Amino acid sequence: MNKKKDKKVVAEKMKKREKKSGFLWFLSVSAVAVGCLLVCQFFFVNSLTSDTKFYENTKINGIDVGDMTMAEAENVVLTDMLKSRSDIEINLSYGDKEWQLKGSDFEVTNKIEPYIKKVAEYGRTGNYFQNLSKAKDIKKNGKDFHISYKCVLADVDEKIEEIIGEVEQSQETAKLVFLPDEEQIFQVDKGKSSVTVLRDELYKEIDEQLTSGKVANVEIPIVEISPEFNEEELLNSVVKRSEFSTNYATSSKDRKNNVKKALESFNGLVVESEQTVSFNETTGARTEDNGYKNAHIIYGGVYVDGVGGGVCQASTTLYNALLLAGLQIDQVYHHSLPASYVPLSFDAMVSGSYCDLVFTNNLDKPIYIKTSADEEKVTVEIYGSSMDGMTIERRAELVKVLPHNGDKIIPDTKGEYSNKILYKGEFYRVKWPKEGYESKGYLRYYKDGEFVEEKEIRHDFYQPQDGIVMEGVEELGVGMTLPASEVSICSPQKVTKKNEDSARERLTKI
Repeated sequence: MNKKKDKKVVAEKMKKREKKSGFLWFLSVSAVAVGCLLVCQFFFVNSLTSDTKFYENTKINGIDVGDMTMAEAENVVLTDMLKSRSDIEINLSYGDKEWQLKGSDFEVTNKIEPYIKKVAEYGRTGNYFQNLSKAKDIKKNGKDFHISYKCVLADVDEKIEEIIGEVEQSQETAKLVFLPDEEQIFQVDKGKSSVTVLRDELYKEIDEQLTSGKVANVEIPIVEISPEFNEEELLNSVVKRSEFSTNYATSSKDRKNNVKKALESFNGLVVESEQTVSFNETTGARTEDNGYKNAHIIYGGVYVDGVGGGVCQASTTLYNALLLAGLQIDQVYHHSLPASYVPLSFDAMVSGSYCDLVFTNNLDKPIYIKTSADEEKVTVEIYGSSMDGMTIERRAELVKVLPHNGDKIIPDTKGEYSNKILYKGEFYRVKWPKEGYESKGYLRYYKDGEFVEEKEIRHDFYQPQDGIVMEGVEELGVGMTLPASEVSICSPQKVTKKNEDSARERLTKI
């Protein structure tokens, strides 16, 4: 019984050993086969040399290169392509624009070598069995490979990029256009779409057409993105913040010319947020060459003729409109005499040499300035973002009258007035004395009609002016008498309540 068991065990062990040996033999054979395959694969992958010849029936651009080496094929194909250079055309179009690149316009280059090598690799590199099939197919049926004619044109990509640069554009957002002299002063510029050329598609299409022929006709592929905007919202984003007028109906023709001309410099002006503007820089020099005329100006407390007379009325009109629009005033000056067209402390004197009106747009959006004039008044309108129910009013306060010192009598030693006076006791009035004023200017703020606050913005002193009376200097001859002088000499002023009330009524209610 035990002997039978022992025989059975031995038989099973022998059986297992035979199976294991068979499996190991299979692995060995498989490894050899794979190794052989890898060796063959390696041979095919690395079989390309300078002496490698193209398979029979291989063509490149219709030229039979069978049995040629790569160098020979490159020389033949390149020569043929260069002969065709004058026939090469690249015609590109976009919208109503067209561009033509002719082969004869380019220098020649040689970029075909990588393509020649690629043709030579066909059927020789990669999977052994696939390559074997490819090689048999070429030899039996032939194959015509094509190289793009673009490969013989030097700098062709750079020329195409220049054309792309003419087509592409950045997006411009819609914006308001300010036309102050039109009936509808704000219109919407719808902006521009962004245009991006699909370069990969463009170059691919050019290559494909120049691979199959000598002429490429391509419509440039683009992506266009239009700006998004709401026209009604844009138009409603700007409102009139203020309007201010001054009267010049009694002014001379030349003075009116000067006021209008100065304000015309601001008509249509768009002032960006945080931008600072100078009146003198904007109007330029007030000269006859620039169209300004002679008219009355205040100089040294008297009215004299000067080129540009009246320009201060333009600056004053603008100044008051700026105040009512809530804009920041950086620099302003008052006249030596009160202006007749605005209350005390609300005038704005300018002079090309030493006085200017300077302001800054302290809002977070642009402001737009419109000016206009007729025969009676000049007007400044300022547009910008909403004031959210806020309105601004001006208030002028006469603090007190500053009395004048009467007349100053000056001997005419230089004979400047010898046609008027000669002798002592003869008088000629050059200037009347004028009282002065201390005044303050305020802005009053209202929200939805309700008073909010008042701010003092100016404290000015319009200094009193002495009268000037000239007297002759020669002695009277014996027996000579002078007629009674028509010039009465003014004494220093005594200010009365009536006098102050009159000044207050005249100078703060304009």
